[in-house]
Amino acid sequence: MSSKIRSHPYFLTSQPSNPNYPLFVFLPGMDETGKELMHIQTASLEAAFNVRCFVIPPDELTSWDKITEQVVNLTQIELEKVSKKHEVACRDTLPVYLCGESFGGCLALKILEKFPHLFTKIILINSASSFHRVPWLNLGSLLFPYTPNLFYKISSLISLPFLANLNRISPVASQALLKSTSSAPKNTANQRLSLMREFDIDEKKLSKITQAVLLIASKNDRLLPSQAEAQHLSNIFPNSQIITLPNSGHACLVETDVNLYQILLSANIVT
Repeated sequence: MSSKIRSHPYFLTSQPSNPNYPLFVFLPGMDETGKELMHIQTASLEAAFNVRCFVIPPDELTSWDKITEQVVNLTQIELEKVSKKHEVACRDTLPVYLCGESFGGCLALKILEKFPHLFTKIILINSASSFHRVPWLNLGSLLFPYTPNLFYKISSLISLPFLANLNRISPVASQALLKSTSSAPKNTANQRLSLMREFDIDEKKLSKITQAVLLIASKNDRLLPSQAEAQHLSNIFPNSQIITLPNSGHACLVETDVNLYQILLSANIVT
């Protein structure tokens, strides 16, 4: 993974990058500024995909529409690169995957709402699109600006049991998760929470998407009602399937026994 520090959203590129593999755009969770965590989450994919992880720098405080455009622009740049190397239209030869986890699931839905034909395969993992329907989370996001700075600094440690099943993650993954959730400045976290509170989608537009949609939900998610949300989304997308992880928490991709690539194989979504 590249370690360059940038002041604008960008794709973190896995190494080595193989242009012959399908493009896999990964949209991480809300607090995910930690490169180590994204590497853990996507490591299994590098054997079969050309992985790109979307990074929103902490000082990038913008709207859903703007973030959506940034992901699409970056994706189109990657497709152009592959097309030039193969001298063909990339979308005619290789599928393009869009994978959103938690906050990234909301972003993926926003992208699909406006650009329904850009991606050929969609994966949503514990999508946070239910956030605005959870009363205590909405109340917490409203009160968040008044949280004392000292409490905010230790809140990441307190929140770990809600984010992950700690018995199922390695010490390295635990440290990466803690580092990721504690790295964002308070005003950044507040802005991301505001986006979650304001999140809304046009379900009629999404219901017209015919691409395969895989919905992955953790049964032991203590943060969001991920199973219920997966069922809700499956009623929107006409070509969807649900995979439930019976022992996993919200941050399931950092768990030792969860291998995203194997899940995709089992769901027959890998072309």
